Amino acid sequence: MSELKKGYTTGVHALLAFRSALGVFLATKETAVAKNQKIDNDDLDVTKGATIVVVISNQKNELKLNPTPHKPYRYKNLQIFAGEGVGVVTKDGLKPPKGYPAINPTPLEAIFKYYESFASSQEIYCSIGIEDGEKIAKDTANKKVGVVGGLSILGTTGWVKPISAEAYLDSIEAELSVIKQTYKKVVFTLGNSSKREALKVYSEEEIVEIGNFIYDGIKMAINLGLDVILYIGIAKAVKVAQGFKNTHNRFGSIDFKELQEWAREKWNVDLSGVVTVKALCEMVDEVKFKKMVLSKSKKRLKEWFDKDIDIRIV
Repeated sequence: MSELKKGYTTGVHALLAFRSALGVFLATKETAVAKNQKIDNDDLDVTKGATIVVVISNQKNELKLNPTPHKPYRYKNLQIFAGEGVGVVTKDGLKPPKGYPAINPTPLEAIFKYYESFASSQEIYCSIGIEDGEKIAKDTANKKVGVVGGLSILGTTGWVKPISAEAYLDSIEAELSVIKQTYKKVVFTLGNSSKREALKVYSEEEIVEIGNFIYDGIKMAINLGLDVILYIGIAKAVKVAQGFKNTHNRFGSIDFKELQEWAREKWNVDLSGVVTVKALCEMVDEVKFKKMVLSKSKKRLKEWFDKDIDIRIV
């Protein structure tokens, strides 16, 4: 099997397009447009295949902007706006400040550094956009965290790791940072079923879907000073009780021999040969079984975080 490729972040693609557009603009003194398509990696990020568009002009009205009112980033005579398909930040808590384009500090600083050697006395206007960015953003948590009208220009190291958890964890961290501005707690769900249950009690704004990243999600929340309520299915709760920090199957399966031993110690019943959680629930009593798993899950999380975590098994 061929090795999966790393690739560049949207921030690097934006920088490359900026360099190209700036070169044309300075040479011709006319509005310049440069595009760069993000197709160079094996990552599953929604921005794969997206085209970053940079426009540079000495006339602001030559730019195609995100219509959401916002301020530009300024560096000397350069002003950078959110183009069509790049979001505008409307809530506190994210790395880009409220009221500005959703462009992370690292790619922004790289653009400013490159511009440094081409400093001009004339005012220069720039927009950074993404083709179909507003449409693509519907598959992200951008709207929930207050990024309106498009995607974010991201990047810290410049590299995207193929099929990695980095983007997912970054998304969780962004949601938590926004939640912290309003709430003292966060409600974690692992999938559709647990989210449906959580929505019966809590608002959409308080809920973050963490997939299988139970340990990482809770650790981030605690580091931000947030209390945690965890809605979790019985099978995933069993995995937590057995010490799985990530409940994805690639990290291992439920140890049914250990489960059978728990049942034997608790109720003196022989469940040899039972190899599904559903069957165990039915043979013991679902309420009793969930209560046992809940107790063991809480104990495990207490060991990990030295803190009581409110768990709701659904």
